[in-house]
Parts: sequence; structure tokens; C-alpha cells
Amino acid sequence: MCANFKPITLAQLKSQNLLDIPFEYPEEVYPNYDLPLLFKSEEKGLEWRKVSFGMVPKWAEDKSIALKTYNARNETLMQKPTFQNAVSKCKFGVIPVSEFYESMYIDNKPQRWGVRRKDGEVFYIAALYEICKQGEDVVRSATMITMDAIEHAMMKNFHEPGAVKRSVIVIPHEKLDKWLSWKSPNIQDFVQGFPVEEFECSHVPKVKIEKISPQLNFFD
Repeated sequence: MCANFKPITLAQLKSQNLLDIPFEYPEEVYPNYDLPLLFKSEEKGLEWRKVSFGMVPKWAEDKSIALKTYNARNETLMQKPTFQNAVSKCKFGVIPVSEFYESMYIDNKPQRWGVRRKDGEVFYIAALYEICKQGEDVVRSATMITMDAIEHAMMKNFHEPGAVKRSVIVIPHEKLDKWLSWKSPNIQDFVQGFPVEEFECSHVPKVKIEKISPQLNFFD
């Protein structure tokens, strides 16, 4: 279950010729932190939106639910009240990531490992996003969509020992527009493990950071 990652960097943004991100966000993201989501609207095309990591449905009492809804199994999207509205309306986006973190158990003890592209480029994690109101506040949030990874050469090594292994769904660069334009709740065309030969992983000990972490401001 991916609960921690590093978002796209300025260098990666420019390398992919993407639009400038018009807001600040943390250098490392945890549930309930803000992050940049890339999506496509019929009016403007590609757009950035600041969203909270962890889906907050309209019926939630507060944003604390995000601590449990930052990942969503693709197999049960239409069955879970938290995600039903977003997937039925095809609110698909991507979370651009430079590295994400998972736990690998060594001698029954979890170690934090980082997964990244070998070429240092950004990669896109499939996401659902939602917009709702809580009182007078407009809440924008997103969740990463996951898949079974028991047979994936890299991701099967993570998480607690056992038969349940999960992985985020990585949208290939060449399928980005197709995903962002997808108009069906059936997303099986995109449910595939990322190519192991293009990625690498290593032990990345956790560094203590404050809740208010250094921000990236592309207008400095």
C-alpha cells in the first residue's frame, strides 16, 4: 500500500514539457498532504489541481478518512461507497511521482524501500479524484488505484509476508492521454504491472521530517 512518495520535481516537469504547476506542494507526501494531480478537462485540456492525498467522499464527516482511503483496489472500485461516485463519473487523473516507498520485510522487520525509474524521469500513477463540500469548504482529494502484484517480479517482494501483494498502477507515458480521456468505469485496459526493466529499487531509510516540509515553488 503506497502511503508515501516524492512528487514530480521541477527538472522532471521541464523534461516532459508539462505546464508549470501554479501552487506549492511538499517535497514528500503522506496521507492528508497536498499534492499536484494532473487531469484533462474538456474546456482547457491538461490541468494541474491541488488535491489532498486520500479520497474524501461527500458523506465523510471530516478529512481524517483520508488516512484510510489513499489507495483504492481496482477490483472493487464500483463496490466501495468511498469511490463509487468518482469512478462512475470517470474522474481519472494521474499523480506524477519521482519515487514511491514500500515496506520490505527483512528478518521479519520492515524496511522502507524506494521505487523509481532508472532514467530518473517522472512516472504517472493512476488516480481517482473527487470534489465535494464539507460545510462551507470545498474539498478536492485523490486516491491511487492499485492492482494485485503477487506475480510482479519487483512488487511481490514488498508488504507483509503472505499471499496479498499490491502495487500502484503506472500509466505508461504513451497511454497518458488515453487514460486521462477514458470515459468508462471499466479500466481493465490499464491494469498491468509496470515494466521491471525500466525501474529500480533500493533501501531508503526514513528521514524524520516535520508536518510542514520544504515546499516547491516554481515561481521563485
